[in-house]
Amino acid sequence: MSANYFEDLEIWKMARSLTDKIYKLTSSGSFAKDYGLRDQIRRAAVSVMSNIAEGYERSGNQEFMQFLSIAKGSCGEVRCQLYVAMDQLYIEKSECEQLIDSFKKLSIMINNFMEYLKGSPFKGHKYKQPVRKSMKEEMDELMKELEAKKKEGTV
Repeated sequence: MSANYFEDLEIWKMARSLTDKIYKLTSSGSFAKDYGLRDQIRRAAVSVMSNIAEGYERSGNQEFMQFLSIAKGSCGEVRCQLYVAMDQLYIEKSECEQLIDSFKKLSIMINNFMEYLKGSPFKGHKYKQPVRKSMKEEMDELMKELEAKKKEGTV
């Protein structure tokens, strides 16, 4: 993985863009007045990008995949709420379908990234193995410590 920060991830960039669209969509008309649906769809959209970011910052592939799974679930939640908004005539069918398709695409991208992580030999920064010393190096260190203690007179 060549991303140094979660902001480098294409899935996060797309999630951010879609979250912005959801906020703009829900800021006017009848949608803006339906506080429950408006706030819920906004929270779900924010959840997608937030879980991608939080999972990345955990530095372990297993945890990252758990957070990506939550982000993927939140994509489904947004899609479901878009159907509610369309049924309540808050948004036009064509705009709704376009957003649903975008969230489906993001969900697929997240899934593909999860599959990549499953097959990756890199397991995350927190799982890097410490550098191990050879038996000779360990014995040399012990001998130096023993010599130092002899000089101090503690042995």
